[in-house]
Amino acid sequence: MNGVQIRSAERALSVGMWLIVAGAMLYSILTVTPLMAAHTPGDWVWTAPILPLVVDAAVVIVVRLDSTLARLGAKGGWWPVALRWMTGAMTLALNTADSALKKDLVGVAVHAVAPLLLIVTAETGLAYRRAITGAVKALEEQQRAERERAEQTARERAEAARQQAREEREHAATLAREQREHEAALAREAAEREERRQLREREERAARERAEQAERERREREREQRERERERAEREAAERRAREAAERAERERREQAEREERAERERAALLERGPAASKLPEDEARKIVAAAYDAELPVRAAAELCGWSVGWVSARYAEHRDPAAGVAELAIASR
Repeated sequence: MNGVQIRSAERALSVGMWLIVAGAMLYSILTVTPLMAAHTPGDWVWTAPILPLVVDAAVVIVVRLDSTLARLGAKGGWWPVALRWMTGAMTLALNTADSALKKDLVGVAVHAVAPLLLIVTAETGLAYRRAITGAVKALEEQQRAERERAEQTARERAEAARQQAREEREHAATLAREQREHEAALAREAAEREERRQLREREERAARERAEQAERERREREREQRERERERAEREAAERRAREAAERAERERREQAEREERAERERAALLERGPAASKLPEDEARKIVAAAYDAELPVRAAAELCGWSVGWVSARYAEHRDPAAGVAELAIASR
């Protein structure tokens, strides 16, 4: 059972008990007030409800404080028990006195129901609350013990992890120390080998230097011969490159002349077509305008040749005069 269920049970117990207490108080006041009025002097009849109210107030105090002590798991000693039973006995006596004086056993039994129910309910509610308090404390103790076990387990695991980490660090330190010692031994052996190697190299170098001296002298003679041959080959290559450059320039000049002649023929062919009967396609119109611009024809003559407006032809002439302005115009038109 969780805390919500326990609080729900306590709330049901409190609501039920207070309903019984309220009903018993109301029934007691209605039953005892006529009895007190019959046994009170005429001038003081108005005091008849005071006694049942006082007794019932004592009942409320007992029930309320007993519930508080039960929740706290404490005991008030014998005085609360005496007050509880005394108020119960007084309530029972006051409720059954009128019927007892009249020797009405049925009335005694009927009027004894509410006081007896109140007494038993108070004792039972106190027992229930003590039992619930004990159960809650036991549950809390169990939960605290489980938390302590979990914390102990966590501490043990953490300690084991720390111990393992410490052992791993010590093992790693041992391996590192052994590695350093091994590396130092290897370094000493390598130094000894290096010294022997250097001694052999010095001896070999001395012999090699003598052989290299002779080899250098031979290579020097060969180098001088190759240098003379290379200079001769470079002169020949330079002469060949000069001839090739001249031939390439001449070929490019002829090709440029041919291109200009072909462009001139195409321009003359476009200009000789005469005025256009209708508006030509834009690509063809642009070619005609370009030819007219190169031939320095007026804008109106170019417009008649391509069939487009004078404004459009003027814009194309402006493009040929200022290519940057033409690019800007195309960008604006595309937007």
